[in-house]
Parts: sequence; C-alpha cells; structure tokens
Amino acid sequence: MLGLFDKSHKIKGTVVLMPKSVLDINDLNSVKNGGVGGVVSGIFGAVADVTGQIVDTATAIFSRNVSFKLISATSTDAKGNGKVGNETFLEKHLPTLPTLGDRRDAYDIHFEWDANFGIPGAFYIRNYTYDEFFLVSVTLEDIPNHGTIHFVCNSWVYNFKDYDKKDRIFFANKTYLPSATPGPLVKYREEELKILRGDGTGERKEHERIYDYDVYNDLGNPDEDVKLARPVLGGSSTYPYPRRVRTGRKATKKDPKSERPASELYMPRDEKFGHLKSSDFLTYGIKSLSQKLLPSLENVFDSDLTWNEFDSFEEVRDLYEGGIKVPTGVLSDISPIPIFKEIFRTDGESVLQFPPPHVVQVTKSAWMTDDEFAREMIAGVNPNVIRLLKEFPPQSKLDPSLYGDQSSTITKEHLEINMDGVTVEEALNGQRLFILDYQDAFMPYLTRINALPSAKAYATRTILLLKDDGTLKPLAIELSKPHPSGDNLGAESKVVLPADQGVESTIWLLAKAHVIVNDSGYHQLMSHWLNTHAVTEPFIIATNRRLSVLHPIYKLLYPHYRDTININGLARNALINAGGVIEESFLPGRYSIEMSSAVYKNWVFTDQALPVDLIKRGMAVEDPSSPHGLRLAVEDYPYAVDGLEIWDAIKSWVQEYVSLYYPTDLAIQQDTELQAWWKEVVEKGHGDLKDKPWWPKMQTRQELIQSCSTIIWIASALHAAVNFGQYPYGGFILNRPTLSRRWIPEPGTKEYDEMVESPQTAYLRTITPKRQTIIDLTVIEILSRHASDEIYLGERDNPNWTSDSKALEAFKKFGSKLAEIEGKITARNKDSNKKNRYGPVQLPYTLLLPTSEEGLTFRGIPNSISI
Repeated sequence: MLGLFDKSHKIKGTVVLMPKSVLDINDLNSVKNGGVGGVVSGIFGAVADVTGQIVDTATAIFSRNVSFKLISATSTDAKGNGKVGNETFLEKHLPTLPTLGDRRDAYDIHFEWDANFGIPGAFYIRNYTYDEFFLVSVTLEDIPNHGTIHFVCNSWVYNFKDYDKKDRIFFANKTYLPSATPGPLVKYREEELKILRGDGTGERKEHERIYDYDVYNDLGNPDEDVKLARPVLGGSSTYPYPRRVRTGRKATKKDPKSERPASELYMPRDEKFGHLKSSDFLTYGIKSLSQKLLPSLENVFDSDLTWNEFDSFEEVRDLYEGGIKVPTGVLSDISPIPIFKEIFRTDGESVLQFPPPHVVQVTKSAWMTDDEFAREMIAGVNPNVIRLLKEFPPQSKLDPSLYGDQSSTITKEHLEINMDGVTVEEALNGQRLFILDYQDAFMPYLTRINALPSAKAYATRTILLLKDDGTLKPLAIELSKPHPSGDNLGAESKVVLPADQGVESTIWLLAKAHVIVNDSGYHQLMSHWLNTHAVTEPFIIATNRRLSVLHPIYKLLYPHYRDTININGLARNALINAGGVIEESFLPGRYSIEMSSAVYKNWVFTDQALPVDLIKRGMAVEDPSSPHGLRLAVEDYPYAVDGLEIWDAIKSWVQEYVSLYYPTDLAIQQDTELQAWWKEVVEKGHGDLKDKPWWPKMQTRQELIQSCSTIIWIASALHAAVNFGQYPYGGFILNRPTLSRRWIPEPGTKEYDEMVESPQTAYLRTITPKRQTIIDLTVIEILSRHASDEIYLGERDNPNWTSDSKALEAFKKFGSKLAEIEGKITARNKDSNKKNRYGPVQLPYTLLLPTSEEGLTFRGIPNSISI
C-alpha cells in the first residue's frame, strides 16, 4: 500500500517568488528555526562567482522551509471537499530566467501524484521562514490527461504562525461562476472570501489581507493642534463620502470620532507596492516632500519672508532654465534623496532647477493668449467641466434661502461686443455658447476661504463662443464674492471683458488667473482626487470581499485596481491630510476635502461613462449616423474625440468577455457572488448615496457590461486624462496658478497703481508665491510620472491570467484595437486643420495615447490609478 499517492509518478513544478529584499537572500539569520521544514544549518562558504553565491544561499533559505500541498478539483475526501495532498517542499534554486523579471527567483518542486487524486485546482502554501516573500506564480507541468496548470499568485506570504489557518491557499487560473465551481473547490472558495472579509473588529496588522470599510476620519489630528481638526467625511448627509479601507486604529483623545494618524497606514498586504516597484521610489518622494522639504521651506520662509515672492516672469522661468538660488538649508535634507535628484537638479545646497514643463518648451509666452486659455478647457488637464450654455443668463442651483440670488450679472451687451455680429439668441440656438462655471462649487465656501491668511478669491463664470474655425473664444469672465453683510444676501459680481492693451489687458489677465485658480482647485480635488481615486476604492474593497479570484468579473477588474488603495492611503497620510500638501498649496486650504464632499453629494455613477458625461454637459447629442453614435458640439474636442475611441474599445472588450460567461440576463440574477458584490458596492462602499435611483439594479447583462466598462474607464483613461498632464501644463505656475492672494485692484488703491506701473508684479503678487510653487511643482512632477514597471491598458502582468482561450483571444483583440487607436490619435495630431490639438503653445494632445515610456511623458494610459 503506497498510501494516497503512487510515488512512481511525480508532477514537476516551478515556483517563482521574490524575497522581501535583496539583502534577505544573503541573510541566513532570516530563517526561523523549527517547523516541519527542519532547521537550516551549516555554513556556506564564500564563492568567487557572485551568481553562484546567490543561488546557494537562496536554496539554503527557501528549500525545506516553504511547503506546498495540492488540492484536487476533481476528487473529494470523506467530507466532500477536495483532497489535500502530502506536504512537499521547495527544492533547488534555478538560474534566473530572462522572462522572470528583475530579482525574481525560480525554484524546482515535485509533487507526488496518482490518478485517484485527479486534477489539481488549488494548493496550500506554508512559509516556515521568518520573513515574508512575494509569491509570483506556480506552474505544474505534464499532468497526465491534462497538461500544464498555471497558478498566478502575486501575493505576500508571511510566516505560517501569522495566519489563523496557518496555510495560504491559491487557486489555478481557471474561471468559474459560483454555480459552476467544481464541487471539491466550493468550500475552499467560500473560506477564502470569508478570510478576506474579516469580522470588522480590531486593529489591522501588517500581514493581514482583510478588506473592510470605514469613513474618512483620519485626515485631521486634533491631538496635535486644534487647527488640525477636520470633519469626518462619510456616514452622514452633511458630509457624504465614498468609503476607504478600514484600519481600526484608536481614536484621537480630543475627538472620539476621529482616528489617530500613524506614520504607516494599514492596507491589505497585497495592495502595497511591490518592493521592486519604482512607484515605491515615487512614494518615498511624496513622504520626503511632506516630512523634509515642507518643514525646511517653513523654517526658511518664517525667517526670510522677502524670498517668498517672484519678482518677474523671468525669475519663474529660471525655475527651469537656469535654476534659482534658494536659502541655505532648504535642500540640505533632501539633496541626498534619489527621487529629488531625478525630478529636479540641485547644485550643492543653493540652486534648484525643475525640468521644463511641456507648455513652455516651444514658446514662452503663448500661455497668455486667449486662445490657449480656452483650448485648455477641452484639451488641458481638466477637460471635463466645460459645458454647453443652454440658458441666458446662467442660473445657480444653490439654495436662495442660504445664498440669495446667485444669477449671473453678465448681459447680452457684455457678450455681443465680441461676437462679430452674432446675437446671443443666435449663438444659443446654434449651440455655440459654452460656460466654465465654478459659481456653485466655490460660493458656499468663499467666505471661509477668504478668511484664510492671504487668500482672496472669487467664484468664477467664463462664457465662451465657438468660432467658425472650431476654436473657442472667451467672451466674458464673471467674478463673484459673497455679499459682505451675509452669504444669504447673494453675490457681489463684476464682469471683466477681453482686452489686449493698457491696464484693461492686465485686469483681463488677472481675471483669467482667478478662473484658473478655481479650475486648479476643482481639478485637483474633484476631477482628480474625488472622481477617480476616492470613488474607485469602494469598488476595490467590495470586489475583494465578495468576488472570488475564480470569478470572471474579478479577473476582468483586478488589473484596474493595482496600487490604488496604497496610493490613496499615502494621499490621506501626506497629501490631503490636515496641513498637508494640498491644503498648503491649493486655494481651498483647510476646506479642500470638505469641498469635495459637497460635490460628491451630486456624484452619479452612471454619469461617469464618457458618452453619458458628454451628453449631460451638452457637449454631445446622440446621433446614430456619427462616429460612436454621438455628434460633438465642438467637433475638434481632443479629450472627447480620443476618449470616445478608448471608451468604445473598453466597452467592446467588456461586452465580449462578459458574454462568454453570462449567456442570459437570468445568469446575472442567479450569480450569488455578483449580486453580493453589487449590493455591497451600493449599500456600503457608496452607502451615503445608496438610496439614489440611478444605481443600476444589476439584473441584466447590459447593466453589468456598462458598469464594468465605467469602472475600467474611471481607473484607466479618465485618471490618465486628468493626472499625467499636471506637470506638463501646471508645472509652469504662471499658466496654472493654484492660489489667489489678491482681488482685482480697484482704482485709487496702491495695488491699482502698482498694476498700472508693473503688470508682471501685479500678476505675481496675485498668484501662487514661491514657497507654494516649489511645493506644488514637486508633488505634481512626482504624480505626472510613469513607473518603469507600469502596466498599460491592453496589457497584463502575466500572460496566464486565465486559462480561457476565448477570453485570451478577446483580450488580444482589445490590445490590437488600442494599437490602432494610438495610430489614429497620432495622425489627428498631425492634422493642421485641428487647431485645438496643438494650440498656440504647439503642444499636441497626447494624454490618451495608450502606451508610454517611463518618466514624464505626457502620454500613456495605465490600467489603474497607480500614482
């Protein structure tokens, strides 16, 4: 009797993993004594060949200290669960294969097997070493009557004593709906999801993989300073918000509803950047920015206030062209940090120089033109706020009992003076008037914002005309402030008209700056943070809690979640937190994230689909005869034209993929995991909006296809469009200021006289000063970069992500379609008739080109919100 296995036959396997760090691989002390694997003993002598030394040491650490047990997908034990095979251990370390990637190590393993065991569908792994390692994949070869089986793992495995069940389980790359799961694997599938959900109690620990929900109660720190207290976002009608990953930390002493900040945030272990990922490099840069650069600048500016001002546009350009001298001490703490050496050049401790932003690489002054001001509303970093003007004068949706009359004071006479004989009625009827409207977003907060030190801001409206050549022309800017006797008394407004000579031209330039300050704040807080980062996190949590890795929708969405929870945690810790970078360098200051909560009240998931968004803003109408079924109000609208190509490719891929697994609507309704997933997305992840009627009911294939397409669009193309142009456009602070410190000067004041005498000085004293510029440029340069190991739309990190040949073929088709789109975008950028694609600054619109190289490229669509 040979027992369960016929030992005359063995299955050969290859295990690919990455040690915790390159140092651990040479550290025999990292091996923990005891356990089934036995004690690794003996001294390994030095070997002249470095590669040989690494191989020997790696084998010594991991062989007999990492064990595996196969689980059958076809044969059951006495309880009806898949048979579990005998424990077997890693063997020798193999020479690193070129296809594995940097620092990935391969190991031999052999499993005993007989025909009664059947086909493996999963395996248990137990780590007896002291340190965790990253398990990349396991491949089983030549299984009789079956062939090769791939396990795509991509998970950190800790010492077995850290886990309640001791063993970690991984499933083969098969795809099953819950009802189609092989009987022997059902229990294992359900158990793994239960582990990922946790029990909702306790403080989370580093090794855990538990996904749970919490409100944003960790942005403030009242224990340190009452000024750092912030309201809890989420869980109330006053401050609704998407949910974040729960950490379970203790409450602050002064506010039991707020969570105590920590230097390191918990997140499910597999959500952390891989130890080789170059985004770790960028992450370290953000931490260093908040922990080193910010305090250094604070100390300098507290003692030398005069250095905080730019004295000329040339001095701003020196940030990129020759460098600027900084006071001693500013760079001493950060000069040795590699990320800062990469993103800007330093000369000892005295000169700082940023890379030149794309917007001024060809021409230094075209950013000042009205044409470029308007073009960036449809081809800049925030191209999805402008809308068709359908009524005149523009109206407000703010409650008049709280904010009085907020109707626009712009008149027809204001506009028609620059409309070349076209009347307002004719332009409205011809869909030629557009508006960039920040009245309702800023007005409720403007009294508080303007009470902040140095802040002097308006809520702005900008009306534009679509010209015969397809470009947009600004006609008027309305600048509004709350009534000085009370917000409920309405707005005090002034209208500024275009001018190109004298003091009026300076006033017009300042008015445009105030518009862009509104736009910069709205972009960073709403278009970027809220509408991509924050709203996506609940989908990630729900997917991991409710959809098994065997589920087809998990496999569809998983690549679009890579690194998002990690970067969001980093943002809460260093960027959007009280006193953090965003509050420091953007207009709303301490009210920044609170303002995004107000905007979230009106967030609609279904509106995030690009065609729906365009129609809602009046930027397109349905037209079956037009490309993509839409006719654009502005034919040459780069974001929309390129975006619709990408959207259609995504939706076609999702439709083909979903149809492989759901032949009918009934299959959707009967999928227990899918229904639990969507219920949790709505009722928990976006629980503050759960009663909204617009949520899909998830009863039809079309609802699933549209919802998954929207999630993928948000995480990939939408984020790319609003993120990777930040430094190319905003790196030149004159073009995209983030702060306004003065209102438009009134005649008879010294500020007015200064404006007459020195327009540049007036502009520079109005916008972002030097310290905040350095902070802002540093962070957006980091955020605008692509990592070296970025994975782009149409790519996967492992070609064996599924065993379904039809799914693989559909995905290949998706990749080919994206390559075709890239060619089309490139061709459009060469068409001189499409003036909005280059504009006066001669910067082609490339943000939605799917691929990119590493670095600051102004192109590329990563699969996920990874930075």
